[in-house]
Amino acid sequence: MSQDIITITRTDDLARFCETAKSAPYVTVDTEFLRERTYWSKLCLIQLAIPPASTAKEPGGEAVLVDPLSDGLSLEPLYDLFRHRQTVKVFHAARQDLEIFFHDAKLFPEPLFDTQVAAMVCGFGEQVGYETLVRKIAKASLDKSSRFTDWSRRPLSDAQKAYALADVTHLRAIYEFLAAELKKNDRESWLAEEIAVLEDPETYINRPEDAWLKVRTRTNSPRFLAILRELAQFRETYAQERDIPRSRVFKDDAMIEIASTKPASEADLGRSRLLLREARRGDIAAGIIASVKAGLEAKDLPQPKKEEPGKPGNAALSDLLRVLLKAKADAAGVAPKLIASSADLDAIATGQRDLPALNGWRAEVFGQDALRLAAGEIALSARDGAVRVVPAD
Repeated sequence: MSQDIITITRTDDLARFCETAKSAPYVTVDTEFLRERTYWSKLCLIQLAIPPASTAKEPGGEAVLVDPLSDGLSLEPLYDLFRHRQTVKVFHAARQDLEIFFHDAKLFPEPLFDTQVAAMVCGFGEQVGYETLVRKIAKASLDKSSRFTDWSRRPLSDAQKAYALADVTHLRAIYEFLAAELKKNDRESWLAEEIAVLEDPETYINRPEDAWLKVRTRTNSPRFLAILRELAQFRETYAQERDIPRSRVFKDDAMIEIASTKPASEADLGRSRLLLREARRGDIAAGIIASVKAGLEAKDLPQPKKEEPGKPGNAALSDLLRVLLKAKADAAGVAPKLIASSADLDAIATGQRDLPALNGWRAEVFGQDALRLAAGEIALSARDGAVRVVPAD
C-alpha cells in the first residue's frame, strides 16, 4: 500500500492535484501538527482525498499527502482550492485545523463541512470520534499505532503515511452518509449554524488583554484580579511573540501565587514556590515585576462576576430543564450537549435569555419549550415510559 501513497513535495504537483480537486464535488482534508513546544501549531503534514471517480493522472491518485516542511513548497494552490466554492471542504473536528490555516493564510475553507458536528446533529452522540464513525459508517477499522508519533521528523515511515492517509480516505464515505442524512432530515441549516461559529475569526483570536478571563481562581478581590489581568496579558504577549507555550513563561498556579504575593523585585521572585527558575530573572522577571506594579496602580479594576440572586426553585427548575433537554434531544436524535450545556440550563433557570440554546434551530428543538417550562406554561409528565410535555393547567 505504501508504494501507492503519493507524497507531494513540489508546488507544481500540488497545483495539479488541486486543479483536479476543483472538478470534484468535495475534497476531504486533515492535518498532522505539533504544538508541545510552540504557541502556534507547527503544520507537519496535510492529507487530501477526492472521490475515486475524480482520480487525477498527475501527480497520481485520488488521495495524497502534502509535506509542508519541504523546501520551496508553497501552499498557495491549496489555499486557492479552499477559496473554490464549487468544491466542499470536508474535515473531522475541524477547529484545530482551521486555526492553523487562519493563522497562516487568514482564510477559511469554503464551503466547509465538519463530520464531527454533523454526526452530533445526526444522533451519533457527543464529540463523536473519527474512529467511531469509521467503524459505524465506513465499516472499517483504524491502525492507531502511529497516533502519537513525531510528525516533524523525516523521512516519514510507511506506517505513518498509511495512518495519515486513512484519516481522509474513510472520511469520504462518512461525509457522503452524513450529508445524505442531513438532507433527508432537512437539517442542513442546523449544520450551517454550527459551521458559522467555526468560520468566525473571533473563534481563533487570542487577545492578550482578555487572557485573564480564562484563568480559574477563587479570589474575587478587584485588586487581585487587576494584577492577574496584567500578568496574563504579559504572558500571552510574550508567548505569542516568541512562539512558545504559555506554560514556558509561567504556569497558572504560579501566576495566581504572584498575584497574591505581589513581588516587587527579583529577590522577591526568588522566594516563589511555583515560579520556574528561568522566570526569576531576565525579561520574564522584569515583565512580572512591571505587571504587578501596573496592577497595583490600575484605576480600572476588574469587577468579579456577580452571583445570581438566589431564587426559590432555581435548582429544581434546572433539574426539570435537564429532563426536558434529554427528552427533546432523544426525540430529535441530537446530542444533548450540542443543544445546551449544564451552564446554559442553570442560566435559563436564573432568568438569562441571551443564550445560543434559545436561538436558531436550538430554539425549535428545545429553547421554546424551555422558556415555556420556566414560565410555568407547560409541565412534564411520564407516559408509556417516556417524558411528555403537557399544558400546565
